[in-house]
Amino acid sequence: MRTIDLNADCGESFGPWAMGDDAAILKIVTTANIACGFHAGDPDTMVETLKLAKANGVAVGAHPGFEDKPGFGRRVIPMAPDAITRMVAYQLGAFMGMAALAGVKVAHVKAHGALSNFACANREAADAIAKAVRAVCPSVTLLAVAATELEKAGEAAGLTVASEIFADRAYESDGQLVSRAKPGAIIHEAEEAAARTVAMVKAGGVIARDGTVVKTPIHSICVHGDNPHAVGVAAAVRSALEAAGVRVASFA
Repeated sequence: MRTIDLNADCGESFGPWAMGDDAAILKIVTTANIACGFHAGDPDTMVETLKLAKANGVAVGAHPGFEDKPGFGRRVIPMAPDAITRMVAYQLGAFMGMAALAGVKVAHVKAHGALSNFACANREAADAIAKAVRAVCPSVTLLAVAATELEKAGEAAGLTVASEIFADRAYESDGQLVSRAKPGAIIHEAEEAAARTVAMVKAGGVIARDGTVVKTPIHSICVHGDNPHAVGVAAAVRSALEAAGVRVASFA
């Protein structure tokens, strides 16, 4: 039986401002990517989310992004590669400290939002992220968007790499995500997301809007936790995968 992970972005609240329904989604997914305080999150939220993940038997990883709370980390901030490395390393250190307090082992690192999108297409940025992971926590897995420069950079750095696809995002014919600025970039309907996820797993690659299949290994499937339909999408995707004979479990 094939095994695939189901991950979601969590811990993206900040102080009294709430984002997503972590309590519900952590009962469904097998891996959580937890914000490290730059695009979202704070020390209290990190620890609370780590403990909640632990209670649900969910593997956890750091989710570093650009320092951009007003834009939720979805705006590219021009930075030199060395500055990206330091920015990511800083967040990894903070997250590992919170994980130690919560008594949780860190399993992976996954770049967030614009940082991830930028590194997926820009090899220098991808290498900068991989360099930070290798320096701070080389034994963890780099969770990278499938068929991208970030995936290649992780492999070149000697890191264990898990390749992910998105249940709730549309793809271009080159395998890159459709920009959120374009219509149809985000898939809100749970059954549609579930059906296309199973189709991509069976096809062995991402399926673009024009029907192009970009072949790639698939180790993990992401559902965005900030999507208002996230819980329903995650539940539908997990149910559809299991109905198709896929065992849903963390790559960790």
